[in-house]
Amino acid sequence: MISKKYFLLLLFCFSLNFLFAQEIRCTVAIDTRQLQTTQSVDKQIYNDLQKAISDFVNNRKWTNDKFSAEERINCYITIYITKVPSIGFFEANAQIQVTRPIYGGSYDSNILTFVDREWQFQYNTSQPLDVFNENAYSNNLSSILAFYANVILGIDYDSFSKLGGTDYIQKAFTIANNASQGVENGERGWKAFEDRRNRYWLIENLQNQQLLPLRENSYVYHRLAMDNFVQKPDDARSKIMDVLNKMRQVNQIRPAALMTNIFFDAKASELVSIFKQGDPSQRQQAFNIMSELDPTNTDRYRQLISEK
Repeated sequence: MISKKYFLLLLFCFSLNFLFAQEIRCTVAIDTRQLQTTQSVDKQIYNDLQKAISDFVNNRKWTNDKFSAEERINCYITIYITKVPSIGFFEANAQIQVTRPIYGGSYDSNILTFVDREWQFQYNTSQPLDVFNENAYSNNLSSILAFYANVILGIDYDSFSKLGGTDYIQKAFTIANNASQGVENGERGWKAFEDRRNRYWLIENLQNQQLLPLRENSYVYHRLAMDNFVQKPDDARSKIMDVLNKMRQVNQIRPAALMTNIFFDAKASELVSIFKQGDPSQRQQAFNIMSELDPTNTDRYRQLISEK
């Protein structure tokens, strides 16, 4: 029979686990609509895969910091299965989206929107993913998930303190380096020559000293500007304009860097909303910089100068 003291101890430990949750709250979805109808796969495996990925990301302790439940980082991973070349082997595209609450506001801001077109991995029904060592390659799926978990942490921490995510970005680099040497089945995404928009270039950009101002910008944009936008909108817009000007300077050194593209993928709509309320000269300046750095969204940015 369990003693009262032991029962209270168990209750206390359970309460601590509830109060100090894991760091990431990730919603995982598996989409198979791109698969050819001739590819016969037991659909239960996709339910198992979704749960395994969700458990791997959400139930693992990634840092030594204490997070309350409401402080967990919200992210969304949608995996679009495109091929099943053989039993237990999958090819997919994945979209990773990460959001951050804006203090004093009523919405979450996108801090990362990234499409990875090279998810190739092995998975069998009920296969555990919990065997993972960040210092050694084990399998491609757990490496991809751990890589993105640390990138998510790094980018989120950067938004709260200047270069605050450095430790996690270094961990993501270690995972990527180990994976690039360890893959055995032709899995792609870890090497420079395979694509200009893959995991290799994502972590390269995050670590590149020439692009360090882009990471520093995240703190200015989110913590110093957006978190104070409700109280001081004009000051916030001014700080965000400084961010854009610094991005323009970086672009002269590294034109069309992946991190610049990623910033605008996440922020294009938000930037239009921010500068719509600015004065005409500020709207014109914002339009000039944004259409220069992100020409694919020029028509969207044109709202800033077409509206009176």
